Amino acid sequence: MSQNTTPAPDSSEKKSQRVVISVDAMGGDKGPAAVVAGCSHSARRNDDIYFLLHGAKAELEPLVARRKPLQGRCEIIDAQSVVSMEDKPSQVIRSGRDSSMWSALESVRNGDATVCVSCGNTGALMALSVIRLRKLPGVYRPAIGVLWPSRNPQGYNVMLDGGADIRADERDLMQYALMGASYARNGLDLARPRVGLLNVGTEEHKGRSEIQAANELIAENAEAADFEYVGFVEGKDLPGSACDVIVTDGFTGNVALKTGEGIAGFISEQLREAFKYTPLSRIAALLAYPSLRRLRKRIDPRMANGGVFLGLNGTVVKSHGSADATGVSAAVKLAFQLAQSGFNERLAARISSATMLASERDRDDDAAERGNTT
Repeated sequence: MSQNTTPAPDSSEKKSQRVVISVDAMGGDKGPAAVVAGCSHSARRNDDIYFLLHGAKAELEPLVARRKPLQGRCEIIDAQSVVSMEDKPSQVIRSGRDSSMWSALESVRNGDATVCVSCGNTGALMALSVIRLRKLPGVYRPAIGVLWPSRNPQGYNVMLDGGADIRADERDLMQYALMGASYARNGLDLARPRVGLLNVGTEEHKGRSEIQAANELIAENAEAADFEYVGFVEGKDLPGSACDVIVTDGFTGNVALKTGEGIAGFISEQLREAFKYTPLSRIAALLAYPSLRRLRKRIDPRMANGGVFLGLNGTVVKSHGSADATGVSAAVKLAFQLAQSGFNERLAARISSATMLASERDRDDDAAERGNTT
């Protein structure tokens, strides 16, 4: 099944340092050319990355051959089928075994790669990830953690869930807080992240019953889980500095994410139109070009591309389906950082510790209740 078009380096020292990233090369709106180009950009910047590219060998080989940075840095795994954006997750689970997406996840499952990156169908990728990699012990629902540009010194906040599951009760939201804090530690290098719970207001009496219950549950566990809980936060705090991690359900999170991306695109379009309006404004655009370039980079969704599937026995980074080479390269960079930090092992330990604490607390509560009834 495997066709090694560019042999890996023979140095055992190099192999011990490298991070192997499994890439679904056929997923995404822009096709394999954009994915291969993004991998090439990452390979040029980082000598410690090695790729397993999954997809149609006949299509990938000429694309890889044209990219000098990928020579000796990748292996093509032949997978003829492609999961389209229109495919239903249930359909992919039944008949997607020959797909590039399935093959990419299988490399992580078998231990051949540390992280999987895909631009493909989000629902199908999550369903296959749960089926092939399985959930970490104690995890109720996996979540998608996304990076949101913010005023904080680290430049980004973590928001979850970004759309893995539209449902979430207080136990799910509590686990999202744990997973988000772990992501912030390992992805943003924050020793003690600040966690906020998204609500319609910061007043204690506001919000649905599950939000109220989650507020109490997260507050009770914050000290033991080594994060600071700031309480309720609002939509305006997503790009703000009130906290580092924003916890919400997948429905709300996905709507917020798509709204933010739409606003960023709208602002960019309006600025271009404004600066083209008159000859004087064109001159002003030339003078302001360095500042405008910094602004564009700051709000460009491609620079924060990559949602991380949290709560699985393996790390999966979901790139935007419309990502170009720059976006794919950003997703690969995130995947490399998480792999280097041992993120998934640390997350598993954190979830296991929290589960044990919860079990002990439940036993204590049961014992107290029995004592009161005797």
